[in-house]
Amino acid sequence: MERKINFYLKRWKKDLTRKPLLIYGNKQVGKTYTAIKFGEEEYKNVVYFNCDNNLELLNILKREKTIDRIIEKLSLLSNEMIMLNDTLIIFDNVNDVDIVNGLRVFGKFDNGYHIIMITSLKENLNKFKGEEFHYKAMYPLDFEEYLIASGNNQLVEFIKTSFKNNTAMPFHSVALEYFDDFVMTGGMPEAVAIKLQDKNTLLSMPVYDKVLDSYRKEIGMLDNLIDITRCNEVLDSIPFQLQKQNRKFQYGLIKLGSRSKDYDKSISFLHNNGLAYKCYKISNVKSPLSSCKDVESFKLYMSDTGLLFYQMHLNKNKFLNDYKMKNIIYENCIAINLLNSGYGLYYYQSEGKAEVSFVIQTRAGRIIPIELVDKNVSKSKALTLFMNKFGIKDAIRITEDNFSVKKGVRYIPIYALFCLADAI
Repeated sequence: MERKINFYLKRWKKDLTRKPLLIYGNKQVGKTYTAIKFGEEEYKNVVYFNCDNNLELLNILKREKTIDRIIEKLSLLSNEMIMLNDTLIIFDNVNDVDIVNGLRVFGKFDNGYHIIMITSLKENLNKFKGEEFHYKAMYPLDFEEYLIASGNNQLVEFIKTSFKNNTAMPFHSVALEYFDDFVMTGGMPEAVAIKLQDKNTLLSMPVYDKVLDSYRKEIGMLDNLIDITRCNEVLDSIPFQLQKQNRKFQYGLIKLGSRSKDYDKSISFLHNNGLAYKCYKISNVKSPLSSCKDVESFKLYMSDTGLLFYQMHLNKNKFLNDYKMKNIIYENCIAINLLNSGYGLYYYQSEGKAEVSFVIQTRAGRIIPIELVDKNVSKSKALTLFMNKFGIKDAIRITEDNFSVKKGVRYIPIYALFCLADAI
């Protein structure tokens, strides 16, 4: 299964200033598989170490201080020859700072050893940060990767061309059908593989039992048992929170009498590690957009639409025929695309409760509102009011209709979300 990160890995291998690479991302997104496959295709051999409770490895990296001695000991431990420029060394499940500190020497001095480290807790980056490493995030498949995995490379090119030229996409209905299959399946590689093989979304649903179990295992690493319980309570409440008319996160929906101070640490853990995505409310617009956020008012989204679909106990018929359910999944998908493209998540709500789904600030500093068109609302004026109030000239409406421009607003089909990363 071709992943976009493969292009980055190939550039990393050839980089004259290459340093050990730390790949981070949720469990089950394909980090280990992708790294091993890359090694098998690009190197003469791959040497793999699972760092989880690996005391021998830990002792080597704590004791040895030179590159030559570390390589000698790693070769003995793995019973594999480690060759300059021809071996990829993979350290999986990296959570111990002593292991990372032991590998820093490979980033301090020029050498021909190629090292990839893998971790699932984003919070580890705070412990592992340093100039000795390169860092790369990995996420579930996006729709472009899904189409390529299903052999629809040409459809990807049609979408990209229509997005670039803002012209109608000739296979619009076909793309919409594939997109609905994608958001029901989600982007976890195992779920996608099952779906593409058996053409049945329901068969991939057990994968999300495994995903939730892996999330709960990560949550179980917290020191406080109360925080572990509260993290799980928050995770389980997200589908119910998103089904409300007002999707702002409400602590009282977790349990009666719940307060923000009880759950702040748990929500921060979920957000900081990418297990849930936090979207802050703003009522004003200025640069930087982060200065406008209301830290007490936010929505929480799931990190994968397939996981949300599973937790909402949906089936294909319910999803396709209940627009409210579809709108929830679509909105979550937009949040995933924006955050994974590097944008902060914000939504706008005025005092009169007029709401714009998302507001982003581009790398060039432009403020762009993004509204998901709601078929249940005949004439949404929130976007127009927002643009007039803050003097915003550019705006996007995400729709199930084809590409178009109306009154200066770009209408972009929901299936073209993956194009936004390079365009804004």
